[in-house]
Amino acid sequence: MENSTNRTALQPPNRPAHVPEDLVRPYLFFTRGGRMSVLPRTLIPAVHENPPIFWAEGVHHASPGAWVPRRYKDLQQIYQDTDHFTVHGTGQFGQTIGENWVSVPHEAEPPLHSRYRTLLNPMFAPKQIALLDDHIRQFAREKLLEIAPNGACEFVSEFAFEFPIRVFLELMGLPQDKMAEFLEWEHGLLRTGSLEQFARSVKLVTEYLAAECAERRRTPRKDLLTLVVEGEIDGRKLNEDELKGFCFNLFVGGLDTVSTNMANQFRHLAEFPEHQDYLRANPDKISDALEELMRAYAAVVTLRLCKIDTEIGGIKMKAGDLVLMSTYLAANDPEIFPNPEVVDLNRKPRHVSFGYGPHLCIGVHLARREMKIALEEGLSILPKFRIKPGAQIESYSAGIIGPVSLPLVWNV
Repeated sequence: MENSTNRTALQPPNRPAHVPEDLVRPYLFFTRGGRMSVLPRTLIPAVHENPPIFWAEGVHHASPGAWVPRRYKDLQQIYQDTDHFTVHGTGQFGQTIGENWVSVPHEAEPPLHSRYRTLLNPMFAPKQIALLDDHIRQFAREKLLEIAPNGACEFVSEFAFEFPIRVFLELMGLPQDKMAEFLEWEHGLLRTGSLEQFARSVKLVTEYLAAECAERRRTPRKDLLTLVVEGEIDGRKLNEDELKGFCFNLFVGGLDTVSTNMANQFRHLAEFPEHQDYLRANPDKISDALEELMRAYAAVVTLRLCKIDTEIGGIKMKAGDLVLMSTYLAANDPEIFPNPEVVDLNRKPRHVSFGYGPHLCIGVHLARREMKIALEEGLSILPKFRIKPGAQIESYSAGIIGPVSLPLVWNV
C-alpha cells in the first residue's frame, strides 16, 4: 500500500497539551494530495478499531493535527452543533491569496447561512431540478452513445467528469469549451499537495469568475451566476467578498463531488458483475441501489473548527481544534450499519454522504438525479463492462475519495 502525500507541505506533529497521548492514532486519509494503490474503503474497518474519537497528526497544513470522529452519531451531533463548531475559515481559499472572503454559503455562520441558501433555492429546489430531467438525460445519452462502439473508455475523464460538468457549466452559464482548463484548476484546488499550486488555482478561478460576474451585470442571463449577481440578502445586493465566495463555492461544488461518486459507483459495478446483472434486470431498483452505493463509497471529508471549548463523547475539545468530518467513516459505522463492508443493494440506508443538518449539500437533488440517470443510461447503453485486465487502479485518498482513472472494457 502506498500513500504519496506531499508531506513536506505539512507541519511536523506537535500534539497539543490537552490531547491525551493514548488517543493519537495513525490515519491514512489526508486532507489534500494523498493517493493510494488499494481501494480506500478496505482500510476503514481498521480505523473503526480506534477509539470513537481520536487524534490524527500531520493531516492538514495549517494544524498540528485534528480530531477524527468515526461514529455516525458523533458526526451528526457535530454537524448540528453550530454553537460549538463552525465551518467558517476552514477552506482558507481567499486567505491563501491574501483576501478575506470565504466560501458561501458553505462557510457562512447562522443565521446568515440560511439566508444565503434561500437565495439559491429557486435553482436547486426539487421541482426545478425535475424540469431538467430530459436535458440531463440527453447529455448522458449523447456521451454514452459516443463511447459505446469503442469497446473501452477511461471512465473518469471520458464520462464521470464530462457528463455532470457539462450539466453544471450550463447551469452556471459558463462555456463548455473551457472544460479542460476548469478541470486543471479543480485539480489544483482539491487534488494537489502543493500549496503553491493550490494558491495559483484559487487566484485563477477567482479572477475568471469576477470577469464573468462583471459580464452578467452588463448582460444578465438565465443562469446561476446572474442569480447571484442580481440576488439580495436582507434587501441588499451581495458585497464583493460575498459575491466571490458564492461564485467560488458554486464552481468548486459543481466540478468534483458528483463525478467522483459516479466513478466509485461504476467501479463497483465493474468489479461486482452480479450487481451489474441485477440492476440491468431490475432497473426499478436503481434508486435504492444508488443510496447503498453512496453509503458504501461515501467520498467526502469536510472540516469543522471548534470555536468554544466543549465535550463530545467524553472527549474534551478546545477552541481552535480542527475536526475532520469523514463521511466515509460514518457511512461504514458498524454500530449503525450491520456488516458495513458488504454492499447490499437492498439496504436502503440513511447516510450522511451529502452532509447533515443545516449544511446538507444544497445541490443534493441535482446530484441524485445526475447519478441515477448515469446508472440508468449507462446500464442501458453500454454492454456489460469490467475493469481492463491488468489495470492497477490508484485512488485519491484525500478530500474527495475516488479513482484517479478507471479503464473499463466491454464486448462490442
